[in-house]
Amino acid sequence: MLARMSSSGQDDLNNVRDSAGWSDHEQRFVALSAELADTVVAALPGWVLASVRRVLTAYRGAADGSVLEDARVAGRVAADHIGGEVRQLLAADLDEQRTNPLAVVRRAVIYPTAVLRAAGVPPVVRDAEAVRLFPDDEYDLTPARFADLGSDEEGGVTPERLAQLGIEWGAAKAFVHRARHRGGAQF
Repeated sequence: MLARMSSSGQDDLNNVRDSAGWSDHEQRFVALSAELADTVVAALPGWVLASVRRVLTAYRGAADGSVLEDARVAGRVAADHIGGEVRQLLAADLDEQRTNPLAVVRRAVIYPTAVLRAAGVPPVVRDAEAVRLFPDDEYDLTPARFADLGSDEEGGVTPERLAQLGIEWGAAKAFVHRARHRGGAQF
């Protein structure tokens, strides 16, 4: 089983790297898991701010400074709460992961939604399938992929970095899973 990661993930990651019996592929998966968790946590505040700015500007023609400050605060809270859930998920052994990190990240939609609702912005019209799949997403903000968390806002992470890391993590997870459950991955 993987060691639980600390808030930065690096201390536990170093301990795991030295563990006997871990393949290079498992070590790479653990490293990518820690990096993905850290990157998602870093991206969330900028994503919340960018989401609020985009919807507020579309509705009012400009983004009010006090509402943007509320979005900054909400972004930090999202990074703490959702980021903690992502860290916990990615610290678990891959066979114990019952969901994926993007599903956890999608729950962050409540943070920009709360800011926009408090600012008096009416919900957007969404199709029935979007309403069914993401009922809490009144403003159509739910990220479809890791790259959607990317932003140029304060401290944001580029969409390209998030996309690449998501692909690398997914490939590493698939490889390790196959190696564990099919008697070794042969590629």
